Amino acid sequence: MTAHRILSWSPLAIVFDCDGTLMDTERHWQEARNITFRLFGLTPPAGFADRAKGVHYTECGALMAQETGKPDLVDELAGALLSTFTTLVEEDPVTMPGAAALVRLAARHRPLAVASNCPRATVESCLDRAGLLSCFEHVVVPDGEVRPKPAPDVYRAAARLCGVPPEDALAVEDSLTGMESARRAGLRVIGIGVRPAGPDAEQADLWVTTLADPDLLSWARSRLGA
Repeated sequence: MTAHRILSWSPLAIVFDCDGTLMDTERHWQEARNITFRLFGLTPPAGFADRAKGVHYTECGALMAQETGKPDLVDELAGALLSTFTTLVEEDPVTMPGAAALVRLAARHRPLAVASNCPRATVESCLDRAGLLSCFEHVVVPDGEVRPKPAPDVYRAAARLCGVPPEDALAVEDSLTGMESARRAGLRVIGIGVRPAGPDAEQADLWVTTLADPDLLSWARSRLGA
């Protein structure tokens, strides 16, 4: 897997993650986790933030309970986590650098979808307040039949709803959990952030530090028909 697989290619659809990719909400999740730990008188285990990144809130609640030795608090922790996060993000919705410009450019030429582990109401509220919701034809989140990331379901469903085979769709992700989901679904992947060392680097075909990366915008303008 190399950057050439992205930069020499024109996807037929693009599927974006939301948290940490379009919206600057990972800081809200981190704060919500810390607040929830404090509410229950628990101490966050070392490195918990890294293990929780990109994980569905119900699974995060289970992880919080497991790692603090409180298996009877799974549902309570998950519920408090989601409630706290929702309050924080509604108070301060902020887009990630370059996200709005790239989405608006791409939406003029390709079908776009969002594939997120967050509840639909949270995703749609964030995007609406950021003025981006109308750019997306579909929002896919876990439900009874669609499993959360890292299962491939949300990305597979998003590509199908956009009317393209997974191999003709591009995923844009900031978490390794989400990248694994997209890759298992058959999409090519742009990873946002510092390229990690070791095997994790192979989760993405192309790594960019932000969506404002000049090479990424140049690719979008030339390959998406702008």
